[in-house]
Amino acid sequence: MSDAIKHECGISMIRLLKPLEYYKEKYGTAFYGVNKMYLMMEKQHNRGQDGAGFASIKLDMEQGERYMSRVRSAESQPIQDIFAQINDRINTAMLENPEYVDDVAAQKKHIPYIGEVLLGHVRYGTFGKNSIESVHPFLRQNNWMHRNLIVAGNFNMTNVNELFDNLVQIGQHPKEKADTVTVMEKIGHFLDDAVAKLYKQIKKEGFTKLEASPLIAERLNLGKILRKAAKNWDGGYAMSGLLGHGDSFVLRDPAGIRPVYYYKDDEVVVVASERPAIQTVFNVPFEEIHELDPGHALIVKKSGKMDLKQILEPTERKACSFERIYFSRGSDKEIYQERKELGKLLFPQILESIEDDIKNTVFSYIPNTAETSFYGMVKEAQNHLNRKKEEQILSIGRKITSEELHEILEVRPRIEKVAIKDAKLRTFITQDSSRDDLVAHVYDISYGSVKKGDNLVIIDDSIVRGTTLKKSILKILDRLLPKKIVVVSSAPQIRYPDCYGIDMAKLEDFIAFRAALDLHKDRGTMDIVEGIYKKCLTQVDSADKDVINYVKEFYEPFTPEEVSEKIGELLSSSEIKAEVEIIYQTVDNLHKACPKNLGDWYFTGDYPTPGGNRVVNRAFINFYEGKSERAY
Repeated sequence: MSDAIKHECGISMIRLLKPLEYYKEKYGTAFYGVNKMYLMMEKQHNRGQDGAGFASIKLDMEQGERYMSRVRSAESQPIQDIFAQINDRINTAMLENPEYVDDVAAQKKHIPYIGEVLLGHVRYGTFGKNSIESVHPFLRQNNWMHRNLIVAGNFNMTNVNELFDNLVQIGQHPKEKADTVTVMEKIGHFLDDAVAKLYKQIKKEGFTKLEASPLIAERLNLGKILRKAAKNWDGGYAMSGLLGHGDSFVLRDPAGIRPVYYYKDDEVVVVASERPAIQTVFNVPFEEIHELDPGHALIVKKSGKMDLKQILEPTERKACSFERIYFSRGSDKEIYQERKELGKLLFPQILESIEDDIKNTVFSYIPNTAETSFYGMVKEAQNHLNRKKEEQILSIGRKITSEELHEILEVRPRIEKVAIKDAKLRTFITQDSSRDDLVAHVYDISYGSVKKGDNLVIIDDSIVRGTTLKKSILKILDRLLPKKIVVVSSAPQIRYPDCYGIDMAKLEDFIAFRAALDLHKDRGTMDIVEGIYKKCLTQVDSADKDVINYVKEFYEPFTPEEVSEKIGELLSSSEIKAEVEIIYQTVDNLHKACPKNLGDWYFTGDYPTPGGNRVVNRAFINFYEGKSERAY
């Protein structure tokens, strides 16, 4: 992606189903789970880069022995940092106590982080400071083992104010108004309540206080707790939690917005945000990894028994399509094919743009996430040429000469790596105030890859703000003196903010929004813009579930082609000699390519929850009033 946008968080959970001695015997180390968690987190590093955390629970520890461990980092290489800390603790303990080397029981008792229940998280924060306090997993501590709660997730809630007020009404005093805090405290409240009720019931049955503890762990109904806690949540979420005594869970939102996959055999239960992480780390077939159904929770009891329970009534499935276009690793079997299909479906628009002149056109891509779509686009170009060649040969009507055949067969798509990203420079560009001076040099070109007067088609996976295109890519591509530069987006126009995990919060950041605004100005229809603002104000504090996204009216007067044409004007400048055209994927073709992930609210404004409509209306109010702040 030429425009960097903040990624989503990624979760990993591993539940070892055998005693640690089993893994020592079979795999040569009791640190099997820790090693696998490191790999799981690194395999999802593409999802989060400014923080990472790890937590573990040890089962069946004696009173006075530590059974929970947590380590977090907000360093520049957070995963490496937290596992360096873990390794230091392990190596120090081994050096100081050589007898631990072959004694798994001693390792479990004395060395932190070695446990049967493991939780990992990679974070790319959507807002807030990159501080250690913002890094998952979060911990809610209590002297009762059962009331200890560790939570990590890939989520954003749109109704944080409502959730905060709910906590206040039940007598709590939350330390801050953040979705991570409100979610954890809501689960914690019902966990406390359930434990207290079970304790009273077990005492009535004649058991002693000491005998009550294992019975509470056995009887605790985690599904019921989650059902009560999640009742009023509005957002996209895939969250995982551990209880101090060893129960664990993963919960997915009712629309399936955020992804979750799981695998189980007789040794482990594994959960991750991405299927390839499980497939690669545990070397298991694609078919044995399952997607957690929307509105459901995967619950593993302390005993190791796994259940799948419906927690909330599933709504219409709106799994995030951006997962398929950009966020998730392209090594997933389905995602790889879908990204190729996205490129293939764009080819008719490209062919029209270059007036069927493939011979004098160079095809390339903007490194590196668009590469798979590029393959699909080029393959379709080859298919098109093959059909044309067949027609030419059959139309000759006589025996074709070797020279004629060679001339026909010689025509093929010209493929070049034109744009080269200078990763070393990219790492320094962090603040908007410093971007302008450096952004022009983020990309370089392969000189000689394009002949003067050629068409140049270059595919990107999405165009969000257009900043890098305007200030760097188009200017440097123009040095090759092409006749026309066609920039192709494998995603449709991003028109609306996301509020479920991706950092796309302000309308005026989107090049499509700025283009539509210019069209309103050009056509003298700014009264429509004012009218939308007034309509948005009528719903800003509404608790009604039937909130309307009035921002859709902002785009209604214009066709997608008109908006794209205006985007081309905005991204060009007088110093660019080539004609510039911007082509976007259609929403219909997006759905054809990604049929299981129809969540498209950033393109269509069709939000899967009422909170999404509230957020987009608030974003429009902020834009109109000139407030540069987030809408959620």
